[in-house]
Amino acid sequence: MRLEKCWFCSSTVYPGHGIQFVRNDAKIFRFCRSKCHKNFKMKRNPRKVRWTKAFRRLHGKDMTQDSTFEFERKRNRPERYDRNLTENTLKAIKKISKVRADRESLHHKNRLKGKKSKELREAYKELQQDIGLINPSILKRDPSLALPIKVKITKKQAQAQPMEE
Repeated sequence: MRLEKCWFCSSTVYPGHGIQFVRNDAKIFRFCRSKCHKNFKMKRNPRKVRWTKAFRRLHGKDMTQDSTFEFERKRNRPERYDRNLTENTLKAIKKISKVRADRESLHHKNRLKGKKSKELREAYKELQQDIGLINPSILKRDPSLALPIKVKITKKQAQAQPMEE
């Protein structure tokens, strides 16, 4: 699929869209829409029409020096590759992925370290609270380990059951 640029506004013209004008000297002009075609026929300068990319670039509204524009350029000559450079790049990619994996595992290990100590503290606290369930003889020796039991009594229950002395 070949994407062309509009001669007037520099936007992309997709296949099957826009208008193509061929002048007598066989120069081809492609336009993205009739608005650009009409402005061209009126002999307007795209650098003076405010909505075009040429105007924006000229007046400092658009980024002109950006690495992404490098990819937009047309290249008609084949790219030359260096075998050694490609080999070194592939080795570096493997090494980088290994370093990333090691760092990720270390990060997870450090995160879990705090969680493990917290779980141990909570387990110890629960064990201290329920030690009587495991070995009731410990409670007879040291009653401070047993938690005080709170019983909620309503007024009706208190009136129905007189206190025994």
